[in-house]
Amino acid sequence: MAVSTDMMRTWRGPRRVMRNLLAMGPREDRAIAYLMAGCFLVFIAQWPRLARISYLEGQEMSRLVAYEFLSWMIVWPLVFYFIAFLLHQVTRITQGSAPWEVRLALFWAFLAAAPAGLLYGLLSGFVGPEPGTQLVGAIWLGAFGLFLVQGLRESGNADGS
Repeated sequence: MAVSTDMMRTWRGPRRVMRNLLAMGPREDRAIAYLMAGCFLVFIAQWPRLARISYLEGQEMSRLVAYEFLSWMIVWPLVFYFIAFLLHQVTRITQGSAPWEVRLALFWAFLAAAPAGLLYGLLSGFVGPEPGTQLVGAIWLGAFGLFLVQGLRESGNADGS
């Protein structure tokens, strides 16, 4: 199925989608593609906020975009791999998940929650730091957390236990 379709299906049934992704077998190239796509979508989501900062504070937009690109496409993937390592250490003890399953669950959760991140980015740029923007940000983080927990639970059941 298409990745965009699976992303929307994740909002209705995260464990079902993760079960299908795990059934495709251990493919690190697919996991890193999910991570990089999620990072790229969040990078794009930052543009309205950066335009707002550029306009209000008089900073150069190209410099802000370059720093944001470096952050989201170089630094954050490394941070996500470190988080995946820590999660694997925890899940290895509690449920025996394989490292690739944990990475897939984390990276997929980030990509699947990205549409809420796009909305948050739009609100950050057009509305600013208002309560509605913060609510959408909380929904984004909540969705990411829910998708991650459900994906990890499914990865623990993938071995038939």
